[in-house]
Amino acid sequence: MNADELRQLQAPIKARYKDDPASARHTFHASGELLPDRPSCRIETRFARFDAGLHPAAGGDGTDACSGDLLLESLVACAGVTFNVVATAMAIPFRSARVIVEGEGDFRGTLGVAKDAPVGITDIRMRFEVDSPASDDQLATLLRLTERYCVIFQTLRTPPQMAASLTRVAA
Repeated sequence: MNADELRQLQAPIKARYKDDPASARHTFHASGELLPDRPSCRIETRFARFDAGLHPAAGGDGTDACSGDLLLESLVACAGVTFNVVATAMAIPFRSARVIVEGEGDFRGTLGVAKDAPVGITDIRMRFEVDSPASDDQLATLLRLTERYCVIFQTLRTPPQMAASLTRVAA
């Protein structure tokens, strides 16, 4: 896809959102079924079915997906797509591009071993390895705009309000 094709694809969508801002609102949804025989949760999406469970550093055997890895993979997916779209819109060619995300966590927190250890991933690093004839200035702009428009990057940078609830259902 080139920049003109991308603009043509997105023009009616952008026009609709300008005319009717409420139409741009979307509620994302995910759910999972807890497995009664092991500490895992079955996730079924339009694209895949998999079990998420304990990371080996928390007692898992490595056969289930780890939610920390899934979080970083979500960032890889979003940043990769965003980078690709922004590069297309800017007409910046690349022969190859790869996004790598790493995150640091301390399992003492989630296992309750040390009250001062944070629960969660505390430091996330994202980098792109790009083979492109573009100038350094163009690539710097590409990275800046990728950060700006990447939904998951921005969600992690400025966390949303969170709430949890429990509803009792009849068996």
